[in-house]
Amino acid sequence: MAPGLRDIPEGTNGAASGVSTSDRDGSRHGKSWVGWLVSDDPPGRLLLNVIMLVVLAAFVFAPFLFPGTKALGVASRICIFVILVASYDLMLGYTGIVSFAHTMFFGIGAYGVAILLAKGWVGWGAVIVGAGAGAAVSLVVAVAIGLLSLRVRAIFFSMITLAVASFALILAEQWRDLTGGEDGLTFSVPAILKPGFRLFADPVLGVTFNGRVITYYLIFIVSLVLFLLMLRIVNSPFGRVLQAIRENEFRVEAMGYQVVAYRTIVSALSAVMAALAGALMALLLGYNGPDATLSFSLMIDILLMIVIGGMGTMYGAVIGAVLVVLAEYYLQNILGAVHGVLPDVPLISALFHPERWLLWLGVLFVLIVTFFPQGIFGWLRHRR
Repeated sequence: MAPGLRDIPEGTNGAASGVSTSDRDGSRHGKSWVGWLVSDDPPGRLLLNVIMLVVLAAFVFAPFLFPGTKALGVASRICIFVILVASYDLMLGYTGIVSFAHTMFFGIGAYGVAILLAKGWVGWGAVIVGAGAGAAVSLVVAVAIGLLSLRVRAIFFSMITLAVASFALILAEQWRDLTGGEDGLTFSVPAILKPGFRLFADPVLGVTFNGRVITYYLIFIVSLVLFLLMLRIVNSPFGRVLQAIRENEFRVEAMGYQVVAYRTIVSALSAVMAALAGALMALLLGYNGPDATLSFSLMIDILLMIVIGGMGTMYGAVIGAVLVVLAEYYLQNILGAVHGVLPDVPLISALFHPERWLLWLGVLFVLIVTFFPQGIFGWLRHRR
């Protein structure tokens, strides 16, 4: 029988969150509902608490604060990427598993919904069954990959996941009868999510509650629930074992824990969360194709978000997703405004040209990796 969790090296317990064992396992008497909701793992410092509350308030009131189709679409994408990045953090940040197949599970979830809706099954039944089927397929694939590959060295496991993800991308492009090939699938979402739907006859505080607003709140609520669930997982005894494996897997194995089993379970949990995020993306777009959910550029975005926000923190997924998605949609506009007021100097004009937004995003990434190796959230949480 495996030893008790108290035998895990104390340095690994709460390594990611900065919360001690006594803080988590102490008396629960008098604990506030907020503490229960965040699994006794609040952001930490007052500044971080304020930042997270501001971000949460911005999401709650997004349709009122940021009117417009584009702004609401960006907010929806941020919510989806928070779940996608946080689910990857379960593997990379908390367990030390480097996988390049995460977008494959994202795509499986999106195709689960898209295929049923595109084939003529319209309604919430198709959405629920499609999302469930995508999550189930992702679970099976993740378990298979884990049991067959997690015993090998880390670099070989990463290469195996890269090969599997490439195979999934090729399969989606070639299996035209099922996936629509490179053109993808366009489908009709449930009536309540269509832009022409009106929940109320008159606007509420200046906002018309149409299908776009309802879609946003659906994505936001589901994303919030999934995020709190993952926060609960990493702060459970199971999550502390994962952190111990990340710090010293050989010691954990010697103590009697089945490291491969724990890694397989967390890979499966991560895959299911990614698949559910993919289902939300399909509902947002009303379309799914290889470039939308399976491309390797999405994997790069996930890595950017997790490094910028901070690995092994969960809240870092929020910071990273907000910054990167906002940069992708608005940095080009900001550079355009700056470029318009600069003198016509060739080098300066070229640097601040709107088409150079990827260059500036790369510079931001290099600066953060150099000066904040723990990510923005990790640095703010642990700085003296």
